Amino acid sequence: MTSPSPTPTVLFVDDEEHLRLASKQALDLAGFEVECFSSADHVADLVSRNFNGIVVTDIRLPGISGLTLMQNLLEIDPELPVILITGHGDVQLAVESMRSGAYDFIEKPFASAHLSDVVGRALEKRAMTLEIRTLRSAVGGRDKLEARLMGRAPVMVEIRRQIRAIADTEADLLIVGDTGTGKEVAARALHAISSRRDKPFVAINCGALPGDLMENELFGHEPGAFVGATRARFGKFEHARGGTIFLDEIESMPQELQVKLLRTIQERTITRLGSNEPIELDVRFIATSKSELEEMAAEGKFRRDLLYRLNVVTLRMPTLAQRREDIPRLFIQLANEAAARYRREPKEVPSAVLALCASANWPGNVRELRNAADRFVLGLGATGIVDESESDAKNLGERVSAFERNAIAAELTAQGGSLKGTYESLGLSRKSLYEKMQKHGLSRADYNDSAEPDSE
Repeated sequence: MTSPSPTPTVLFVDDEEHLRLASKQALDLAGFEVECFSSADHVADLVSRNFNGIVVTDIRLPGISGLTLMQNLLEIDPELPVILITGHGDVQLAVESMRSGAYDFIEKPFASAHLSDVVGRALEKRAMTLEIRTLRSAVGGRDKLEARLMGRAPVMVEIRRQIRAIADTEADLLIVGDTGTGKEVAARALHAISSRRDKPFVAINCGALPGDLMENELFGHEPGAFVGATRARFGKFEHARGGTIFLDEIESMPQELQVKLLRTIQERTITRLGSNEPIELDVRFIATSKSELEEMAAEGKFRRDLLYRLNVVTLRMPTLAQRREDIPRLFIQLANEAAARYRREPKEVPSAVLALCASANWPGNVRELRNAADRFVLGLGATGIVDESESDAKNLGERVSAFERNAIAAELTAQGGSLKGTYESLGLSRKSLYEKMQKHGLSRADYNDSAEPDSE
């Protein structure tokens, strides 16, 4: 990230020479650095996201109008303050333009003090915006939780809100979701921002441990507890003291062990095999299941009392189909991670691939999407991406609407949120793109990596 220019600058655009000179003199006397222009032709070339300044422009200019200049500038940086100068007949137009992003407007004739006051406030706002961006860049642009559980779909915003709310509590947690939705990622993210983050995170796959070995693996044993037990051994539960115990696929735990786990959660103690001495256990339990434990409990396949102990808080991880607008951004992130892992140069992902990703079904969810990103980075193409989204729609209109929304979202992602690049690439007019984005509930800010993060 390049640093913004050290001196705040006012770019003043007006085709009336006497007004330019008078305004420059007034702003100079107020202590502002000013550059004047008689037309808008080259003003946008001086502006970037790090431009330390604002723009003041007359609405009516020869060639490029002030409104068009404002639109071009806001495509470069949606948070750039642009002040419009209006004649008497343009006041209504200026008011409407403020809904499109103008910072303020000044009606001719104006007093020098009023001009200086509006410019001063706009420069203060710009300084604050740049300072926030610098601070955000210093910490990586996103907090640790959003970096692990990225996504701006409302369901992901809510997941992060819930995790933040319970991270520093002692509440045990049940995470439910389909295969590949990121249940373990959510568990590790919660541990990473909790007060237990400096203690162990011990992951136990309840479906992978043989039943006859699981008790010893979890609780440990004393010497002589069974044939071959020549010395004491810590179990995984004891190893996790002070930290987090992650019980993956808890629905596959044998019922006889469910009884012992229930007692451990209730009493926060364990007893090693071959011993009668309880050992205190300061841990937090996070369990996951891809099955509905309520249904399993009703069928007698899972202990209901254990379920009630585990689900003090329940998080439900969404499928990719439930957060389809996040798929293009996720694919780019996974491709970048794959490039680093395979020591390859990062590859630019074509918008056509992103559109295909967004419209495809992903029964394996993020795990399957990661495999597709790996293949893409390795030069094997985005094989395995099959556009089957039509099966989710009931009629042709729904299918067309879903395709249009996914194509626009993918292009916005590919263009980094640039509206100009998006409507040119899609062959649309600016007005058509705006209308379609409004129709599908798409926001430019959600596709601009430098935009402020979602409100959570």
